[in-house]
Amino acid sequence: MKTAVAGTFNVIHDGHRALFDRAFELGSEVFVGLTSDAMAAQTRSDFLPYHLREKALQQELSRYGKPFQIFVLNDIYGSPEIMDDVDALIVSPETESNGYKVNEERSTRDIKPLIISVVPLVMAADGNKLSAHLILEGKYSRSGASDALDVVVGSLNHVKVEAVRSVMERIFGNVRITAVDVDSGVPDQPHEAETRQGAINRARAALGEHDLAVGIEAGVFEKEDGLYDYQYCAIADRDGRITVGTGSGFMYPPAVADLVRQGKTVSEAMDQVFGQKDIGHGQGAIGYLSRGLLERKALTEQSVTAAMVPRLNDSYDKAD
Repeated sequence: MKTAVAGTFNVIHDGHRALFDRAFELGSEVFVGLTSDAMAAQTRSDFLPYHLREKALQQELSRYGKPFQIFVLNDIYGSPEIMDDVDALIVSPETESNGYKVNEERSTRDIKPLIISVVPLVMAADGNKLSAHLILEGKYSRSGASDALDVVVGSLNHVKVEAVRSVMERIFGNVRITAVDVDSGVPDQPHEAETRQGAINRARAALGEHDLAVGIEAGVFEKEDGLYDYQYCAIADRDGRITVGTGSGFMYPPAVADLVRQGKTVSEAMDQVFGQKDIGHGQGAIGYLSRGLLERKALTEQSVTAAMVPRLNDSYDKAD
């Protein structure tokens, strides 16, 4: 049997996993419709870009050990080339009505109706419905815990926020991640020492009553052979401790470097040289320049991990 499930999957949580469990339990092959950014924008004011959602979905589905295919979903019906061969559609009570609409459309083309399999909603620990937008707001962890470690990120950039989520979950398990917009206190294009200071400023400005605050700043550094990019991460806690780390550096092409030296930001320079607009919110300059071998999220994870190292090893503690 071929099964299908669909959604935006903004942040994959236990409610989504219940749908996936049913789809892989019933199906020998699973088709997953992932809403396009255009479709997501019709019902949501805030959502992760498609490439981040797709990458997370691939990682999640790989653990089932069965064949699956992710396809772009532009409407509730999906591509006939894919959906016409599907036998069962896995839905939640909230999307059950869409399943019947799909069957109505199939009947107009004499396509067999889908079996509609309804999976109960997963509730958060406090009894409310678990949803991606409440996870993005920092109210819950992926599992629905409201008392998990409270981490705030001093940026609304989804790439940074999801990199922090990824690292903190590997370290602590359940975490709640909140994103806030703060001033870095440094120029839009930091140079040299401004980069480290910008990360620290962001962490301090974001902390408030949260357990940990994360500030991330990328800047340019002149080296012997050219202009390099390094990303700094600073992590602050309510005890006043700040730990700092960096990701791996990479060199910019001469045309980009020259524009940055003339006062352009890296984003402006990448747009002018390569036609890559708003690259910091997507794969990043490193993703484009490395042909996808290393994307910005992975590079950001490096700096966050490096900033956590002194917090994971008591040999960094100062002697009394």
